[in-house]
Amino acid sequence: MQSLEIVKQYYASFNQKNWDGMLQLLHTDIRHDVNQGSARLGLEQYRKFLQHMELCYDEQLKEMVFMPNADGTRVACEFVVHGIYKHTDGDLPAANNQRYVLPAGAFLELKEGKISRVTTYYNLPEWIRQISLGGARG
Repeated sequence: MQSLEIVKQYYASFNQKNWDGMLQLLHTDIRHDVNQGSARLGLEQYRKFLQHMELCYDEQLKEMVFMPNADGTRVACEFVVHGIYKHTDGDLPAANNQRYVLPAGAFLELKEGKISRVTTYYNLPEWIRQISLGGARG
């Protein structure tokens, strides 16, 4: 499977909440660079991240645009996150099933036919603004 197809399958699995399907596409030495905080290393840390996400959020990624590089080692992806904030996440504002719509982007690196790095960026202050106002409209 080519890198673009691997990344598309990764995000399709995300939208299907098929966490095992996502994990199968990751390299054992996966590096997960998060928007806020330190990098998480390895499959077990990624599994914990997915469990945490499932507890706190219900998200679907839409309007996805994939941009692979020429040699197939990297793929950038732009998308819009449509989500529901289900359970309070740490010291973030209290969750009350607020809806949010937030543009985001990710950069993925591949080696040995697996995703070896996922770096995700989004506007946290905008997410907090939407949640604090009771959620996005529409």
